[in-house]
Amino acid sequence: MPNAARHREALVRTAMRLFRRQGYAGTGLQQILAESGAPKGSLYHYFPGGKEAIGAAAVELAGGLVAETLEDLAKRHARPTAFVRAYFRQYAAWMQESEFRSGCPIATTLLETAPASASITAAGEAALARWTAIIASVFERDGLDARAARRQAGLAIAALEGALLLARATTSTAPLREVARALVEPID
Repeated sequence: MPNAARHREALVRTAMRLFRRQGYAGTGLQQILAESGAPKGSLYHYFPGGKEAIGAAAVELAGGLVAETLEDLAKRHARPTAFVRAYFRQYAAWMQESEFRSGCPIATTLLETAPASASITAAGEAALARWTAIIASVFERDGLDARAARRQAGLAIAALEGALLLARATTSTAPLREVARALVEPID
């Protein structure tokens, strides 16, 4: 990979990590530059729209990385129950690795910028639509019609986002385990 492309990737990956941990508003361009190791000129060369442009790129990258994880989980877990459990276990592991400092790789940025930033909102919508489609495909394979599968996928994403907040606030993976269990076990 040429140096220039490496600088762009380093900027986006650094922004993604920092936004996830300390929020969009809590992250400055100087910090992104310093931690990425990219020269200052590359920031403005690749992101003439400034922080908002790098924010959209970070959400796109994070959304794509999560989609890849979901696609892998969908290949390995044909049944929705196994898929949902694996999905939540993956996030629990990420939360523990970050010592509960990170949450969803796009939620923090979207909560601070949507709908005010059209480009970040669009990147977030695209990521969530892709996640929904992947998860819905698992439910469809199990016999749900497309509409019901999309509804279940949306519920899984919404439940996960809430569980991530609870996990971060309590510094425990228990909320992730409990919500996953509630999603896959019938209510008595």
